[in-house]
Amino acid sequence: MKNFYVVVNTEKENTRGKSRVIRTFLTGRGAKCRLSTDSETNSAGRTRPEDVPAGTECIITLGGDGTLIQAARDLAGRDIPMIGINLGSLGYLTEIGKEDNIRELLTALLEDRFQIQERMMLDGRVIRNGAPGDWHPALNDIAIRESEMHVMKFKIYVDDQYLNEYSADGMLVATPTGSTAYNLSAGGPIAQPDGKLFILTPICPHTLTSRTIVLGPESRIRLEISKTGSGNAAAIFDGDIREDMHEGDHIEIRKSETVTKTIRLNHRSFLDILKHKMAEI
Repeated sequence: MKNFYVVVNTEKENTRGKSRVIRTFLTGRGAKCRLSTDSETNSAGRTRPEDVPAGTECIITLGGDGTLIQAARDLAGRDIPMIGINLGSLGYLTEIGKEDNIRELLTALLEDRFQIQERMMLDGRVIRNGAPGDWHPALNDIAIRESEMHVMKFKIYVDDQYLNEYSADGMLVATPTGSTAYNLSAGGPIAQPDGKLFILTPICPHTLTSRTIVLGPESRIRLEISKTGSGNAAAIFDGDIREDMHEGDHIEIRKSETVTKTIRLNHRSFLDILKHKMAEI
């Protein structure tokens, strides 16, 4: 790899200084490197597709897991491999933490010593009064919930077949990548991140028998809101895009044709990261 673009989350401490170190190292070895902060319209942690030069071979995100997730959404369809550097503690998505050797990582990228892993993404759209809205991508999850956390009732359909009705504070549809995010906090299972499946996890279910449901990647999911507590519900895509929903509305969710390509170094597997995280508990 010789052409890099660095997404700099300026809300994180010392990212500007780290980004300049990265650019100096890469350009000193004959590579090209552009920073998101080079653009006057840059906003913290976000990426405008038009700012990423043609021919870019690698996106480096500098911040945390959320920075990489946002970049994946912003650049969905560009098919550029991504790797994250976490300036906090090591995350599940970012490849290295602040205490690791960044120069070792950059050298591996320059010498093509890495693997590329494809991560499944979701597409979802809200349908109101028979009128479909826009499709929105998500790398982690799509959450349907109320801002005031009132009890909601959902009817779930899979491939147009009625499955079940839930009473809960909300419902999550997560990817394997998102299994270690909100889904994990809601009591859902951890999945191998390069897997292809849907994870449906109720948020604080109001029953003793509600369980997570795992579905195959070709399933088409429809969640219909049959009751809201306050009428202030929404579908939230990766904690970012919000689409308001009301009683009678439903959301369709499918596996996206777009994938996020992440770069993995040979010396650190998902199981290594998971073991590290479990040791922190």
